[in-house]
Amino acid sequence: MCKTYHNILKFIIAMLSLVSCAQKQETKPNILFIMSDDHTTQALGTYGSRLAPLDPTPFLDSLTEEGIVFDRVFCNNAICSPSRASIISGQYPQTNGVLDLHQGLPSTKQYLPKEMSKLGYETALIGKWHLKYAPEAFDHYEVLPLQGKYHNPELYARDGKTAKTIRFGKTGKREVNVNQYEGHSSDIITDLSIEWLTKKRDKSKPFFLMHHFKAPHDKFEFADRYKDYLADTYIPEPASLYENGNHGSVGTRGENDSLIHDIGSSVSPRNTIRDMGRDLKLNLDPKNSNYRHLVYQEYLKRYLRCVKGVDDNVKRLINYLKENDLYKNTIIVYTADQGFMLGEHDYIDKRWMYEETMRMPFIVHYPKSFKKGIRVTSLINNTDFAPTLIDIAGGKTPGYMQGHSFKSLLTDATTPNNWRKNTYYRYWMHMGSKHGNPAHFGIRSERYKLIFFYGKYWKPKDKIKHDGWGRYDFDTPVAWEFYDLKKDPKEMQNTYGNPEYEKIINKMKNELLEKRKDLNEEDEKYPHIQEIITENWKN
Repeated sequence: MCKTYHNILKFIIAMLSLVSCAQKQETKPNILFIMSDDHTTQALGTYGSRLAPLDPTPFLDSLTEEGIVFDRVFCNNAICSPSRASIISGQYPQTNGVLDLHQGLPSTKQYLPKEMSKLGYETALIGKWHLKYAPEAFDHYEVLPLQGKYHNPELYARDGKTAKTIRFGKTGKREVNVNQYEGHSSDIITDLSIEWLTKKRDKSKPFFLMHHFKAPHDKFEFADRYKDYLADTYIPEPASLYENGNHGSVGTRGENDSLIHDIGSSVSPRNTIRDMGRDLKLNLDPKNSNYRHLVYQEYLKRYLRCVKGVDDNVKRLINYLKENDLYKNTIIVYTADQGFMLGEHDYIDKRWMYEETMRMPFIVHYPKSFKKGIRVTSLINNTDFAPTLIDIAGGKTPGYMQGHSFKSLLTDATTPNNWRKNTYYRYWMHMGSKHGNPAHFGIRSERYKLIFFYGKYWKPKDKIKHDGWGRYDFDTPVAWEFYDLKKDPKEMQNTYGNPEYEKIINKMKNELLEKRKDLNEEDEKYPHIQEIITENWKN
């Protein structure tokens, strides 16, 4: 009798345990991670830039009313592949192996979807990937090959209908299964995400969906329905498009401005290799005194039309969640892989450690249990995204990740213990992709920014192959830059040589050395660079 009673009791306990597990499974939040390409904070109304009065992102701004806006989120390398690799791996470039556009992230290092799968999530990635190797760690994927096309794109997937051989950069050619679509990529990527949510996912599990737009990446090919948007509107221009004060250094301009035609792709015809007027094929006379103004106006209108398409499609996606009873239990994250120069300092593109490209938009929405309508100023790095998402999903940050979870900032608006006082950045590519950006690294604290331009490609000259991507053997001058962001938020005055900041600069140099060591970002593998660092550290 006792044995029978004992067995019944064990059975009841087991059943209660199963019920408890099922309840926990049901209450796990879905996670929708939306990322655009090059959508800079200047082009989101909630960040209050000069473009905010144009109301470029009405729907995304509405999410912030019940969400959280992060004001100090930064990438560690403002270029597509390295930033995306850090988001997926939770690691810095030397650790995950993606230094510039020429490397990819193999499935063995696609850590975020692996960890989410362990936590019981159905995982999917749809849209832009740009990490060469297929995103095999996801349960489902349908992604653009490399950069992909704006109009009538093809996306490759496990279940693609047509086999096609495609070259994936320096990783070589391989045959993949592709699906061909007609329309604009922003619309199609949204269609595919909605289709996966409706028909293809395992609905017994919570979902983790990474929805990645191609827009508003350069060439800025918008959907035809936006051709009249802002057509007769004057777009506010940054003062630094025309006057730059003491911004920059010999590292970005050359001695006596001798390299201003080589370094930093421009709005004006200043850069003889790449300026936006020629890039957009506007057929304007470079000698026209209004060239800079005319190019800027057209550039921004095309860019903002792509942004409009992103905002409208995010609205479509969120409306789907609402209509299908998924909204209340879905954490929505909106970000971009980096920022973008919209004419500031007469620059286009990204890559720089300056605020406009290093800074990332980051909005989180989950009224069910996160704080509402607040702004966070803690320093966040894109390596922190994966640890935070894993923490939200009920897991712990793996020891191999270098980022840290900031979940407490979402749940009770408190900064985690021993949180970072500064964030590290490094652009490795050096004069690549015809944009002409010198290699550099540095740190940004809450108030100050210190940048070291070492001006040399990470491969020695005898290992460089000229492939049309850039002038990697074109070395540029070594220089330091220092900005007081409280007094000079637009970074118009490089005050590196100012005695007033000497103690602060020396302190930040020591912190930079420590940071590089802690993050496996030193140059032991690159002695030709370490030699430059050693020679110029105290200059």
